[in-house]
Amino acid sequence: MAVADMIGAAVGVILLVIVAYLLVGSVLSISQTVTSAQKSATSLEEHQLKTDFTISQAEVDATGINCTITNTGTEPISDFSQMDAYVYDSGTGTYQLYRYASAPGTPGTWTILSTGTDIIHPGELDPGETYRILVQTAGTSPAWFQITTANAVSASAYLL
Repeated sequence: MAVADMIGAAVGVILLVIVAYLLVGSVLSISQTVTSAQKSATSLEEHQLKTDFTISQAEVDATGINCTITNTGTEPISDFSQMDAYVYDSGTGTYQLYRYASAPGTPGTWTILSTGTDIIHPGELDPGETYRILVQTAGTSPAWFQITTANAVSASAYLL
């Protein structure tokens, strides 16, 4: 009988060790995942705080809204395919979403007309640089528009 009790106790101790190992392993894994997520969120917030731009010289002509955007932040703006333009048309009273197009000519999109002297990082709106853009509006009387970056920083302007 004593041997059976010892075997039962040994099996119980082994099961306790296995359960403790699994529990500690899962806690460590979860804590690494949470730490990684917190680092990513902090990094995104840092980039968002450093991103800023202004809209100037906004005017409406036959092709749409022409304006100049200037990066006034310390973070480059580069992922234009993830940027959106929103236009309020006072004639219809509606807001319209305009996606980025790499070349002008498609109504309902916005595009970069001129990158100015973009020689340091071509294709990126670096701090202090200015791009000329065109929002090819579908409405007849745009009154306001907003441009929003991929990390949710936006600038807007009223149109005369």
